[in-house]
Amino acid sequence: MSSNSFAYNEQSGGGEAAELGQEATSTIAPSGAFGLFSSDWKKNEDLKQMLESSKDSAKLDAMKRIVGMIAKGKNASELFPAVVKNVASKNIEIKKLVYVYLVRYAEEQQDLALLSISTFQRALKDPNQLIRASALRVLSSIRVPIIVPIMMLAIKEASADLSPYVRKNAAHAIQKLYSLDPEQKEMLIEVIEKLLKDKSTLVAGSVVMAFEEVCPDRIDLIHRNYRKLCNLLVDVEEWGQVVIIHMLTRYARTQFVSPWREDDGLEDNEKNFYESDDEEKEKSDKKRPYIMDPDHRLLIRNTKPLLQSRNAAVVMAVAQLYWHISPKSEAGVISKSLVRLLRSNREVQYIVLQNIATMSIQRKGMFEPYLKSFYVRSTDPTMIKTLKLEILTNLANEANISTLLREFQTYVKSQDKQFAAATIQTIGRCATSITEVCDTCLNGLVCLLSNRDEIVVAESVVVIKKLLQMQPAQHGEIIKHMAKLLDSITVPVARASILWLIGENCERVPKIAPDVLRKMAKSFTSEDDLVKLQILNLGAKLYLTNSKQTKLLTQYILNLGKYDQNYDIRDRTRFIRQLIVPNEKSGALSKYAKKIFLAQKPAPLLESPFKDRDHFQLGTLSHTLNIKASGYLELSNWPEVAPDPSVRNVEVIESAKDWTPVGKTKKEKPAKKFYSESEEEEEEEEESSDSSSGGGDSESGSGSESGDNSEDSSEDSSEDSSSEPESETGSEAEAERKRNSKTKRKSDSEDEEKKNEKSKASESSSAESSSMEESSSGSESASESDGEPAPRKVTQAKERKPQQERQPPRKDVFLLDLDDFNPVSTPVALPTPALSPSLIADLEGLNLSASSSVINVSTPVFVPTKTHELLHRMSGKGLAAWYCFPRQPCIFGDKMVSVQITLNNTSDRKIENIHIGEKKLPVGMQMHVFHPIASLEPEGSVTVSMGIDFCDSTQAACFQLCTKDDCFNVSIQPPVGELLLPVAMSEKDFKKERGTLTGMNETSVTVIAAPQNFTPSMILQKVVNVANLGAVPSGQDNVHRFAAKTVHSGSLMLVTVELKEGSTAQLIINTEKTLIGSVLLRELKPVLSQG
Repeated sequence: MSSNSFAYNEQSGGGEAAELGQEATSTIAPSGAFGLFSSDWKKNEDLKQMLESSKDSAKLDAMKRIVGMIAKGKNASELFPAVVKNVASKNIEIKKLVYVYLVRYAEEQQDLALLSISTFQRALKDPNQLIRASALRVLSSIRVPIIVPIMMLAIKEASADLSPYVRKNAAHAIQKLYSLDPEQKEMLIEVIEKLLKDKSTLVAGSVVMAFEEVCPDRIDLIHRNYRKLCNLLVDVEEWGQVVIIHMLTRYARTQFVSPWREDDGLEDNEKNFYESDDEEKEKSDKKRPYIMDPDHRLLIRNTKPLLQSRNAAVVMAVAQLYWHISPKSEAGVISKSLVRLLRSNREVQYIVLQNIATMSIQRKGMFEPYLKSFYVRSTDPTMIKTLKLEILTNLANEANISTLLREFQTYVKSQDKQFAAATIQTIGRCATSITEVCDTCLNGLVCLLSNRDEIVVAESVVVIKKLLQMQPAQHGEIIKHMAKLLDSITVPVARASILWLIGENCERVPKIAPDVLRKMAKSFTSEDDLVKLQILNLGAKLYLTNSKQTKLLTQYILNLGKYDQNYDIRDRTRFIRQLIVPNEKSGALSKYAKKIFLAQKPAPLLESPFKDRDHFQLGTLSHTLNIKASGYLELSNWPEVAPDPSVRNVEVIESAKDWTPVGKTKKEKPAKKFYSESEEEEEEEEESSDSSSGGGDSESGSGSESGDNSEDSSEDSSEDSSSEPESETGSEAEAERKRNSKTKRKSDSEDEEKKNEKSKASESSSAESSSMEESSSGSESASESDGEPAPRKVTQAKERKPQQERQPPRKDVFLLDLDDFNPVSTPVALPTPALSPSLIADLEGLNLSASSSVINVSTPVFVPTKTHELLHRMSGKGLAAWYCFPRQPCIFGDKMVSVQITLNNTSDRKIENIHIGEKKLPVGMQMHVFHPIASLEPEGSVTVSMGIDFCDSTQAACFQLCTKDDCFNVSIQPPVGELLLPVAMSEKDFKKERGTLTGMNETSVTVIAAPQNFTPSMILQKVVNVANLGAVPSGQDNVHRFAAKTVHSGSLMLVTVELKEGSTAQLIINTEKTLIGSVLLRELKPVLSQG
């Protein structure tokens, strides 16, 4: 109605307003050149005249123009007197716009606003809810202590208003009044307590915001409203959802026990000799496993649908709630939603990536499937690129490091120099965290030293310096190479790093260090202060270790430093002179000069800058800034014992109805049925399965939550992993339709009634079991699933089988199921049959199709007879087991390594039922077990075959080898050479493939041995004994080439042994799998060296 009158006023009064505007312009024109761009003080005179007009249409037009000015950011404060006169206007449209203006300027023009305070008080009783709310907003915007009692009274009255919009504004006014006069806190808490009981979704968010501002420590006010807030959450406005979720996160941390707590019941397993059964029972009750509080489960379940919210702040709030209060096994659901937010604008990306960076330090597995989503795009700003690098570093592991290093190689070539420098730092961090690729990273960084860009070279020098601190003895050549770069590098930090390295290793490079000092002495006066300090240090170290050559040079440098302009350098010079040059004034310290200067320095610890942010709540300003911001409320630690849950019970009949389990209402069915016995039984089975899968969301009040619960139950059931939520809801709807039709049918047969009573009993029992499952918080623990009755599982299986035969398999499309979120095929993700072996190579933009025609798997050159002990006869109680690798393609799968196991019975009794028991395999690893052996006679022996997909990793496959009576923990650890299949290729193809695998994909080492060990036959024998490689024909006598591919991913492994002059050879390995390459290099080097 208000909008219609608004339009009517516009149409009827438009001409009059224009007329009035023309009159105003004509009267002002003589006083000066009035125009649109005039800065004359009378520029708003026309608006003032329109506001003083007797016509409502002119006033309305003026107010629209004034509000438009405010919206554009223009100053309209000089119109305050003219506007405030219209506060008592009888036209509702004018009054609303006047109140909008007054809310904006009441704080600036307090005196004039106070003159109209009686009008605002009258407006608080206006029949129009918008006027009442606006009057309260204006009143609370006049920040004058003298009207605090009036505001307090107005807030109390508004909190009891019939309109939820007015009550919402009362909640907003509470915060303003509290900031004006904190002494009103107690009275305001009473109003907050009253408004917290409000059932309107419009009020909920605003009153929780007031609660957070005024009394965040009064948790007792939330107890009785906790369940209501959880159930209202889905329908509250978006910003209200954010506030409520943050408040409930803090509440949950004070009221529930930690879901992360491990079971303490394993610590004390000994039973006292005289302990009675009752005492033992009491003890076992105390040690029972963790069971989640139903209210805790209610909060987690009711926030899950909000992960699909369009508002990024809501998704972030739910993510931090799951991170801080949900079991670690359930927190993984937030990763997909957070990755979805990376499609938003750069500000949202920045905040989300900061939070992902913190999460990925503690729980890498959550984001490893989405590794591809964190690859840097050319359009990303530098701040986003740096954060993505941070996350990629956190997610780096042995399985994906080769992919990441190739990605980093591209980033180093970026035009964004700050980003390129950050990438080099990242490569350094990867090298320190994954020691297997340290040499590879060092080689790659040394290659970057020849880069044209000075910043890249400088950063590489700094990172190499940090890496060499960890193992300085092995890299004398790199230090010599860096010494040569001093002539070309001009960046001070890089020059200082090189000088420090040479000084630390001056005894390893005795010929180079004095010459470097000589060059530095020449340019000392023109160097940066940082470099000068390191020149002084280098001179001191050389004076102590090689004084014959450097004594005069050091004294010359000390004389230069003595008169330097910088006082730090002058002080350092005096200190060093007194310490290293002995004289009569020298103290006791000069004796220990060598120990002081050449002491062993600890290697720098390269850590993530987000490591210390986890103590801040995710998604807060404090977490973003990494400093405690004002108003930040810390999350408390979990209580050891949960407080009394009964404080959240509400004794209201209406709410009690909502809390009754849905399954129990099925008792109220009519007793008569129309169908035959077989049909009745089928329907009963369908209903019981429906009640067990779908019924049980008694705590949530919305359909979306029950849908979520059915989805959870489908995920939890081990019998049917392919069941989809839509098909479940469809079966529920079908069952509901059948139940409705059954109520209309009647039959007078007594036999039918008896059968019906039986079916009702079975249904009620299944409903009770589903409600029991709900009350135990729906946790996916094994202890709860064990308690489910077996008959129900049988009926579910019966029902699902025909459903699967009837319906073709289809894939449900959800809001979050986006195409580019397919998990990257790395060993950490569960392998799917649709993924090709060369998926990683495809991701990196490589095309292997050209090489597939010329690279074929060949027969092994040599099969070693060495066996490895799997189970010792003493440990296996007479059962002994050995395993070996026959180097044959596995018959159980293309990606599996063939393993032969020999079982031997060394006891004097028959061993029965030998089989594989529980498997404890790393994520992604798979095993094809041998068929159980019924019996093994004494002194008998049998050989069986297995297939294991090691995912191109040397991690052990752990499992149990079981007999009829015992189970033994055993493990199979593959040598790196057995993870390969030999390939046949020509020399030309070998060189072509090797050309594509350079840089960080190449590792090499120098091998020293007697010349007789470097004959072609000896090299072939030694290499194929260690690894399953194929020999490549070579046209050069001094170069021996071998090729293979990894079993799992099909990545090429190219090995070259190049004989040098004398008794040395260069061993080079080229492969995408840099980790396997490094391990193979370490294993081949000692074998080739020994006689």
